[in-house]
Amino acid sequence: MFDLDTRLPAELAPLSWLLGVWEGTGVVHYKIGEESIEHEFGQRVSFSQDGLPYLNYNSYTWLLDPSTGSAEAGQRPLVTESGYWKLSRPAAPGDPGPAMLPGVGDRPFTTADAVETLRNDVGGFDIEVSIVHPGGVHELYLGRVKGPRIDLATDAVMRSATAKEYAAATRIYGLVDSHLLWAWDVAALGQDLRTHSSGRLARVD
Repeated sequence: MFDLDTRLPAELAPLSWLLGVWEGTGVVHYKIGEESIEHEFGQRVSFSQDGLPYLNYNSYTWLLDPSTGSAEAGQRPLVTESGYWKLSRPAAPGDPGPAMLPGVGDRPFTTADAVETLRNDVGGFDIEVSIVHPGGVHELYLGRVKGPRIDLATDAVMRSATAKEYAAATRIYGLVDSHLLWAWDVAALGQDLRTHSSGRLARVD
């Protein structure tokens, strides 16, 4: 059973089913030319909130031993990423920022009725997701949440001079039988957009 925190900002209600810590496994299958890269991994994902109208996101993955299909978290680290998930809407005077500047006046969209005005033409909500990778890649996704499903596509990808080539991506998340399922397609290392990885996670906290 998942209890919704009554202190949750109203804007986070459409994303609230993501809240918690999720663990499970997944598989990478990415084809580069004639070569297919395949491996299994373990994953721990956290979605949290701190009273502001966005979710904090962190993901940590580790390689699984191909002979046993298991590994303790931390033994063979793979990748990490972190970021923020929020409803897409224009910034208002009551929102904090830029930088450390406080908002002016009341914060907007603090009631369920106000958030309802943000619904899009298909009955869901437009969202923005910003994800940072320690290898020098920063992704900005635009998409939508409708019930327990999220569809995302990169609007922009920024790479440092030292990062590997990475051009675009799409991600899908869904809540199915109390599990968080996701799929991630990428265009990287000179390839077009194609299947990259997927996972199935269970809420553990």
